[in-house]
Amino acid sequence: MQLVTSWIAAARLRTLPLSISGIIVGASMIGNPQILAMMDRTSVAVEGTSSFYTTAIFWLAIATTLGLQILSNFANDYGDGVKGTDNEDRVGPKRALQSGMLTKEILFKGIVITAILTLCIAILLIYVSFGAAYILYSLFFLCLGIAAIAAAIKYTMGTTAYGYRGLGDVFVFLFFGLVSVVGCYFLFVKQVSWIVFLPGVAIGLLSTAVLNLNNMRDHASDTKAGKNTLVVKMGVYNAKKYHYTLLLIAFISLLIFSFSTYQKLTNLLYLIAFIPILLHFIRVVKTKDVRTLDPELKKVALSTFLLSILFSLGQIL
Repeated sequence: MQLVTSWIAAARLRTLPLSISGIIVGASMIGNPQILAMMDRTSVAVEGTSSFYTTAIFWLAIATTLGLQILSNFANDYGDGVKGTDNEDRVGPKRALQSGMLTKEILFKGIVITAILTLCIAILLIYVSFGAAYILYSLFFLCLGIAAIAAAIKYTMGTTAYGYRGLGDVFVFLFFGLVSVVGCYFLFVKQVSWIVFLPGVAIGLLSTAVLNLNNMRDHASDTKAGKNTLVVKMGVYNAKKYHYTLLLIAFISLLIFSFSTYQKLTNLLYLIAFIPILLHFIRVVKTKDVRTLDPELKKVALSTFLLSILFSLGQIL
């Protein structure tokens, strides 16, 4: 039981809802007639626009994304633990390796197993979506899946860990925003329009905002440990301005999407989720000690998940 508890702690369950937000948003747009009209399409190969969540493609995409997030969490725990970045100066919750719940060897085995399982699920997803009819698409998404797995591992692991060079924000935006939303949409429709990128940008920026909060919270300990996150490079003052920019552009991106595809009032349901995000915005503005921002990570992550649910409801109702 203790071992199970340790693995659950290392998986960081609180990060999982945010990771699947892009899949929910991407899948919910597959039957939007405005988007289909932009691509000169009138139908898609799914059973109705409101049943995307019952399809194998949707659930395999969810499983793949969860695998990638858990893999990233294991690798982050391992990489920061081995490098000594996770120490007594760290503000957030204790990590599995840091606290001794898991040994370095056991955690590494867990990373390998999770990577293999995630790749297997990704291959199954590609096969279910494309079959033998779209070989080039299958090869492209296979490469994309391998790249995503490599990115999840290399965030903090190894001597060339990109998270230690201030590139974490870029990869989070790409994989949990654009790839998640646009990629999921493509898996269903086998085609894409520029308008689909706007929700992808929004989810990507909100996901990046969560990482930025994490890095602002850990600014002092990361600086001391030599982890050169973007916050360490730009300083807390500029990181807060950067944070405001992420939230504002996410909001504007969704407004442009809504303006371009508006059909009915329910399309705007997602605006409700921006109420807690606005309150969070004010909280960050007023915060003097960034070490107290840890509770805000959960708020933004859950607000983004809420946004994805409301956005999907607005698309299918």
